Amino acid sequence: MKNNTLLDIQPEVKAALDAGRAVVALESTIISHGMPYPQNIQMAKKVESIIRSAGAVPATVAIMDGKIKIGLSDQELEVFASSKNVAKVSRRDFPGIIARKQLGATTVATTMYAAHLAGIKVFVTGGIGGVHRGYEETIDVSADLEELAQTDVVVVCAGAKAILDLPRTMEYLETKGVPVIGYKTDVLPAFFSAKSDIHLVERADTPEEIARIIVAKAQLEMSGGLLVANPIPEEYSLDHEFIDQVIEQAVKAAQEQGVSGKNITPFLLSEITKRTEGKSLAANLELVYNNALVGAQIASALAAELEQQ
Repeated sequence: MKNNTLLDIQPEVKAALDAGRAVVALESTIISHGMPYPQNIQMAKKVESIIRSAGAVPATVAIMDGKIKIGLSDQELEVFASSKNVAKVSRRDFPGIIARKQLGATTVATTMYAAHLAGIKVFVTGGIGGVHRGYEETIDVSADLEELAQTDVVVVCAGAKAILDLPRTMEYLETKGVPVIGYKTDVLPAFFSAKSDIHLVERADTPEEIARIIVAKAQLEMSGGLLVANPIPEEYSLDHEFIDQVIEQAVKAAQEQGVSGKNITPFLLSEITKRTEGKSLAANLELVYNNALVGAQIASALAAELEQQ
C-alpha cells in the first residue's frame, strides 16, 4: 500500500514514517473551504508549527497534478489557501479528480483514506461530518461516518460539527462499532461548545492511555477507525443555546436558498461566522489548534508504545 504510485510523500514525512516516528495527517478542505483567506493559511501554518513543537511531523493531504500529496510545501499551502477553483473531494470524487489532474482538497473521509494508504495512523481535524439535521427528509449522511466504519485511522476532533444532528450521528457510530473516546471529558463536545447533553461510554485522560487503547484495538484485529473527542478549551467555548439558535437560522437560510449536498457545510459555516460576528471563526481556530496539540501528543505516545512492542 505504501508503494502506491499515486502517492507523493514529502521526504520529511517519508523519513519519519520509515523510522517509526510520529506523523499527524491534516486535511486540506479546512484550508480551501473551511475558512476565508488569509485566516486559512495562517491557521494551516500555525497548526503545522504546533504539531512540530509537540514532537511530531505534520502531513497535510491534498490532490495536485494527479497525485495524492502527503505533506505540502509552504508554496503548495498558499495555492490551496488562495485558489478559487479547488474541488472539495470526498471518497466518490477521488478517482475523477485524480484522473483529470484537478486541484483537490481532501475531506475527513478522503484524508483518512489517504493517510491509511501512506501508513499514517493519526489524523487531526476540526470536526467530523455526520448525520445532517432533517435526515428524515433528505437522508443526508456524511461519507466521513462510513469511512470511520471501515478505515483504520485515529481521528482527533472536537466532536461532530455542531450544524449536524449529534444524537443520530452518535447512534450511527455506535451501530458501526466505532470507538468514541472523550479526551478528559465524559460528554461529547459539540464543536463550538465544550459540552453537549450526550454522555460518552469511554474516557481517557492521557495520550498514553489513548495509545494503549489504539494498540489493543489493533491486537483485536478490529477494522475501522477510532474517534477521539477533544473539547474546545473552556475559555473559547461558545454558549450551546446561543450557537444552536444561530445554526437553526443558518439551516433555514440554506433551505430557502436551495443549498444542499457538498455545498451545505461551507455555506452553513460561512453563515454562522456572519451571524456570530466572527465569534464562531475564532472558536473554530482555537479548537483546531487544541486538536493539533492533542493529536501530536497521541501520535508521539503511540510511536513510543509501538516501539516497545
